[in-house]
This record gives sequence, structure tokens and C-alpha cells, in this order.
Amino acid sequence: MIRGIHHVSIHVHDLDRMIAFYKDAFGFEVVGEQFSWKDEPVLDSLIDVKGSAARGAMLRAGSCYIEMFEFQAPQGNTTPLSPNDKGYTHFCVDVASDIEGEYERLKGLGMTFGAPAPIDMGHVKSVYGRDPEGNLIELQQTAEHCDFRLDQLPSLA
Repeated sequence: MIRGIHHVSIHVHDLDRMIAFYKDAFGFEVVGEQFSWKDEPVLDSLIDVKGSAARGAMLRAGSCYIEMFEFQAPQGNTTPLSPNDKGYTHFCVDVASDIEGEYERLKGLGMTFGAPAPIDMGHVKSVYGRDPEGNLIELQQTAEHCDFRLDQLPSLA
């Protein structure tokens, strides 16, 4: 039985810097110890990347986790994806209230946004931005009448 999303993974260039950003920006907390590997055939097999070497961390992100990897090998594509690219392109953080205030606070922490303010779509206010390394993050604040409010999900505990 599938319970839901456990984690979303983000490739970063500077793990320590990005952990600090995600802690300050979103209140995410590191869970457990940071991890690393090199010359580990079982991990190469697990992630289907030959000759991999990386370090990483798992961060608690509200109702799921964010896993961050800083790969040392092999060299991959380092261009951040856009919303219309193939694959997983962003994750969304839910704002309980005052999305405009969060937008300004996050800009002060180094996020960049294409829109001058969150856009009110009726059922949700939303805006896409990029973390200091260019990874795409959506901020959303759902209206009371929205059908997919995070606070309406049943507890899994």
C-alpha cells in the first residue's frame, strides 16, 4: 500500500551552504547524520550511476523529507531544469498564511523570482522561484475552498 511521497531529492553543488539555506528559508531540519560514499558498487547499482561518489543529508520538510546530494563523480548536467523540461522539475512548499511576506523574506535569503509577487489564481496564490543554486521551488497558499489543502490530508501516524 502506497502512503504518499516520502522525499524529493535535490542535486546541489555546495551541500553545507544549501542545508543552511533550507534551514533558514523553510525551517527544514537535518535528520540523522550526513552520509557519503565513493567506490561503492552496491550504491552505484542502487542509483544506477557507475563510478558515483557523493555526500548527502536528509532534511525533514513538514509532511515529507528533502534529500540533498552533492556529487563529486561522475560529472552530470549542472543546468537547473525549467518547469517545461522533462522530469521532476520542482517541489512546492505550502504557506499557511501571508505568502507575500514569505516571498519577501525568501528574497532576502537569496531566492529569486520571475514574478514581482505571488499570483492569485482564486483557489491558490502561487509563485515559482529558485534557490541560490537555481533549483526550482513553488510557494503556494491555498484558499479555504481549495480542494487540495495540505491541512486536509489525513494523519499517517
